[in-house]
Amino acid sequence: MRRAELAGSLYDLVTGDEDARVCRDIPDAACNDQPVNFFLQLGAYVCNKIGDELASAKLVLPWLLAAAGAPAFFIGLLVPLRESLVLLPQLFVAAAIRARAVRKWFWVGGAVAQALCVAAMAAAALLLEGAAAGWAVVGLLAVFSLARGVGSVAAKDVMGKTVSKTRRGTLTGYATAAAGLVTVAVGAWLQWRGGAGGAAGAAGLLLLAAGLWLLAAAFFAGLREAPGATAGGGNAGRDALRSLAILRTDAPFRRFVITRALLVSTALLVPFYAALAREASDTGLGGLGALLVAAGVAATVSSGFWGRMADRSSRDVLRLAAVFAGVLSLAVAGWHMAGAPILPAGIVVVGAFFLIGIAHAGVRIGRKTYLVDMATMETRATYVAVSNTAIGAVLLAGGVFGIVAGVIGIAPTIGLLGLVALAGAAGAGRLDEVTREEPAS
Repeated sequence: MRRAELAGSLYDLVTGDEDARVCRDIPDAACNDQPVNFFLQLGAYVCNKIGDELASAKLVLPWLLAAAGAPAFFIGLLVPLRESLVLLPQLFVAAAIRARAVRKWFWVGGAVAQALCVAAMAAAALLLEGAAAGWAVVGLLAVFSLARGVGSVAAKDVMGKTVSKTRRGTLTGYATAAAGLVTVAVGAWLQWRGGAGGAAGAAGLLLLAAGLWLLAAAFFAGLREAPGATAGGGNAGRDALRSLAILRTDAPFRRFVITRALLVSTALLVPFYAALAREASDTGLGGLGALLVAAGVAATVSSGFWGRMADRSSRDVLRLAAVFAGVLSLAVAGWHMAGAPILPAGIVVVGAFFLIGIAHAGVRIGRKTYLVDMATMETRATYVAVSNTAIGAVLLAGGVFGIVAGVIGIAPTIGLLGLVALAGAAGAGRLDEVTREEPAS
């Protein structure tokens, strides 16, 4: 009882509620457990997000493979493999998850698998070199990504059963902000160490990430999850194909998927911004630290704001973040193509990396909150799986921008993706409002 009362008081403080029992769109049985579940998920997501930064396929793994002497071919595989394999298989596992009344164990198992894969990557970096290190890390990343995909379906379903609507964006925002603070500290430490560390330094980051995923699994295992409906569990392949029909029959969901596909541009922009930053700054461990600091500060200063705003209107978050990303990218592309006038290139590109991190955080929080809020308990798992599978295919197709960058250059590609982001902002403006009640016309 004392634990529950303390959780309720802290829940009131962080959400601004006077009544910790505000419940919307969750089972009645989950209302009393909501404060405890809020903080258990907060702890799990903080550890999960820090692990993501310390084992980032956009920053840390490319640096690790470069330090191990792996060919550039393997480095080019990391981001498409990491993102697409998280998303594409989800439609085929959703039915199996749906067949279980309690789904938290899928997330727990996925987190443990991610920990083991990342620890094995660290060992590969220390023991292998060249192409052998490349094959090992890419293979382990494939398994890691599949485990992450299973957890992603389960996470949104569990959140929808345990945390009330108008509180989910706050949860995601606080988790992202807290993880950002820790990332800043790690990045600052790397900068202080300068160029020292080699592959051993990056391997140390991966081992720390592995430990955090195990801690996240422990937090999530403690959730008090009420059993949910199991309708829809069945043959995965048949149910997957049947679920795809929802893109044809559900117009609001189809508009969301199209908008999310356009907003993939903000994810594709991040490594191109990082490429500009690497050209203008130190490529050693200190340079990696500068980028981690920029990413961490961006998450810290923006995620609380985006999360609170998403609990008022996740549609507006998507629109504002996409406009920000589009305008920033066009400005950076124009500045670079004009010969990088006035300001030092290193300052501008690291600053731009920081700003695109803010925009991307808004898109991530906005689209996650929008998807959970637009769904019901009966449709949430299907919405998540269909949406993620479609976006996985889009991400694979997005690999063409790497070829485009090789032909026209990094800066023009950033400008092109900025235009796609602005198209995504227009799409977000056409979405229905699902977080708040719209005034009657």
